[in-house]
Amino acid sequence: MNKLFGTDGIRGVANVYPMDPETVLKIAQACAIVFKDKERSRVLIGRDTRISGQMIESALVAGLTSRGINCIKVGVLPTPAIAYLTKSLGYRAGMVISASHNPMADNGIKIIGQDGLKLLDELEEEIEEEIENKIRSDKVKKEVTGKEIGYAGEMKDAAGLYLKFLKSITKLKDLNKLKIVIDCAHGATSEVAPLLFKELGGEVFPINNSPNGTNINLNCGSQYPEIVSKEVLKHKADIGLSFDGDGDRLIAVDEKGKVVDGDFMMLMVAAYLKEKDKLRNNLLIITQMSNFGLEKALKELNIDFIRTKVGDRYVLKEMIEKEALIGGEQSGHIIFRDISSAGDGIISALKLIEIMLEKSKPLSQLTTLMTRFPQILVNVKVRERIEFSKIAEVERIIKESEKRIADKGRILVRYSGTEPLARVMVEGDSQEEITEIAKNISAVIEKYIGV
Repeated sequence: MNKLFGTDGIRGVANVYPMDPETVLKIAQACAIVFKDKERSRVLIGRDTRISGQMIESALVAGLTSRGINCIKVGVLPTPAIAYLTKSLGYRAGMVISASHNPMADNGIKIIGQDGLKLLDELEEEIEEEIENKIRSDKVKKEVTGKEIGYAGEMKDAAGLYLKFLKSITKLKDLNKLKIVIDCAHGATSEVAPLLFKELGGEVFPINNSPNGTNINLNCGSQYPEIVSKEVLKHKADIGLSFDGDGDRLIAVDEKGKVVDGDFMMLMVAAYLKEKDKLRNNLLIITQMSNFGLEKALKELNIDFIRTKVGDRYVLKEMIEKEALIGGEQSGHIIFRDISSAGDGIISALKLIEIMLEKSKPLSQLTTLMTRFPQILVNVKVRERIEFSKIAEVERIIKESEKRIADKGRILVRYSGTEPLARVMVEGDSQEEITEIAKNISAVIEKYIGV
């Protein structure tokens, strides 16, 4: 069996292995074995708005209850809401049915531990071992029958509990008609995000908040910030907020329509916290994908930083080890560790607006600390993942390109943790040069392992 877990749970095309009902059933049964305690365990299950979500939910519930686990369904809620509720309400685990920013046809399963954190690699490996053993384990001495079978219930006020939490962690009490455009990507934030900012006193212009099961992330959301940018200019809004399908990412837009990605947001918050002497250990955790301009700005502000592999799990791991307060990704996945164990696009939005109002400055003025270096990212569909160092021509073109760009930029070539893609990222001081370099590297990758 191929390894199921990637950097963000299990993901694939819905109704195709491993996201077909039969495999999901086995995954759920394996999870039940790993999660089962002496007392009957409870698992919380939420999902985004994909049409395949209920199919996968049914398979998860069947697998868990068949092994004596009680399931509580919360319906459509952002991933960070499931993380919060799992931890705060004492569930053994949380499961989110979502493929985040991926196209509608995909779906996935993210598993959250009782501490609100994504599972450790060791637990993921244990779950995979149980699946390989066809759910035969010393932990299961007999078939689960009669009253030992788990039940499936629903939590009616889950969204209300999440909204109450969000209000409790922000200083914002009256936005005084601040104009806010919100792109919900027809996803999990479609109800909670507009409602929250309306209740806080904002004048809200929601878009792409009418999910029908097939339109999630379709030319909208954090992957398409130009959509919210146009709406900000149209309504003369103060800020635009663009979430992804499951609500753990945010890309913002300032009042002039300029895109503010995760790098700009992290710098803005880190600089604010340093100014308040609240930036724990004077440290920001970023990934290999963060722009070189962020690195340069952090050095100028005397803020320390550490780069990790791409993926919020690696960011969070480093944050815990180094006791950092904030970390995240250029993609808009930002973690405020003193507030939440997960990246939460809505929390990121609250923090941005808090700083804007406290400083009485528009977002455009707060993002001038950083000048973005030209960057290009090219995705190459691949049929298999072979270490690039083991493909002679790929290794050669990468090394030649690195010598060419030398100390005026950088190159990062890696595989996506969630999709069958090779990602070629090049930064430098010349857009023309980095475009050519990225094109050359991508062509060689496509020649040897492209679809």
